[in-house]
Amino acid sequence: MTRPARQPAVYILASARNGTLYTGVTSDLVARIWQHKNDIVSGFSQKYATHTLVYYELADDMLSAIEREKQIKSGSRARKIALIESVNPDWADLYEGLLG
Repeated sequence: MTRPARQPAVYILASARNGTLYTGVTSDLVARIWQHKNDIVSGFSQKYATHTLVYYELADDMLSAIEREKQIKSGSRARKIALIESVNPDWADLYEGLLG
């Protein structure tokens, strides 16, 4: 299996449906989500067990991804939930689809 080339992305992880949310940005989505799922890096995601990838957007460049992350983070919780449910109403873990 060949891994896709690195591409900037912004993502949202959840501890459970309507649970704790974590918004992040990365240049390698597959590797970063694996790190979250396996608690490789200590911090918010490890502390609150936000291991389910419920939303992500790919970006053209890292600057755009960072700007989008800031925009999502500055929004209300209700807006984040609406964003997730607009593309993932069942709050399914999207990680497996990245490995495809």
